[in-house]
Amino acid sequence: MNPTGASAAERLMAAGRRLTAQRIIVADALLRSRRTVTAQELFERLRRRHPFLGRATVFRTLDMLVDAGLARRFERAGQAGAYVACEPNHHHHLVCRCCGASTEIDDEEVAVLVEAVRARHGFVLDHDALDFRGLCRRCETARPAG
Repeated sequence: MNPTGASAAERLMAAGRRLTAQRIIVADALLRSRRTVTAQELFERLRRRHPFLGRATVFRTLDMLVDAGLARRFERAGQAGAYVACEPNHHHHLVCRCCGASTEIDDEEVAVLVEAVRARHGFVLDHDALDFRGLCRRCETARPAG
């Protein structure tokens, strides 16, 4: 989920956020994730290699990444919210409801649609985010017929 190739530290600095070792660890782990991940899942994954990293730090860092536009939080009915890294000012995703895989989409058609809706309603956008939920190709193929 890092099309620009920028490191976690570079992304945090560009967003004007204070750099700490803990923030870099959490941001880097989220960047490397290929699917949505809950704060608890990320904490459990990280604490093996970084036992000094507290649960509250992971949760707060994820919220800070969302505020900075470097991550997106997905609400899932009946489940904990999940996070995915994203490019600043780019928040359109295909999210698999089965495996949690998340693909950032950057299609011109989406930008045209967003602009058309904005213009039709005379709306000034601060932020736009579209989430398309369904099944990824792998999960759709693995699904039993019926």
